[in-house]
Amino acid sequence: MDNPLAPPHCTYLATLTVRVATPIEVGMTPSGVRRIIPITGGTVTGPDLNGVVLPGGADFQLLKTDTLTEMDAKYAIETTEGERIFVDNFAIRTGSKEDIAQLVRGEAVDPKRIYFRCTPRLSSAGTRWAWLSSRILIGTGERMPDTVKLSLFVVD
Repeated sequence: MDNPLAPPHCTYLATLTVRVATPIEVGMTPSGVRRIIPITGGTVTGPDLNGVVLPGGADFQLLKTDTLTEMDAKYAIETTEGERIFVDNFAIRTGSKEDIAQLVRGEAVDPKRIYFRCTPRLSSAGTRWAWLSSRILIGTGERMPDTVKLSLFVVD
């Protein structure tokens, strides 16, 4: 029997509170229901990484079933020092049919009833945060009616 390697540890990076606008409903496609959620701004707070979420990005959603949503968000953040970081975030959100329907309608759902995990990739042309592009990040998410809260962690 193989002895597995120790699981990796994670270090908290920051919490992103992303403001979102009314979804653009594309409708049913062969892959599922497509929606585009415009990103209008937000905040970034952490031990070292702090700044704002810049407006202009979007979360491209695919409701694959009544209980499973795949999300692909692309946007930029600007640190308090003025360095910009591109965020390319894939996420999965799942829950009961009723809970997901409430989220899609823009209603609040207890986050304990929703599985919302993400694997963001961050990249920067600046020097301070360039190292992020050579690390794996994971995160947990929570959807509120007009914001999405993401807690991001670096896999050590």
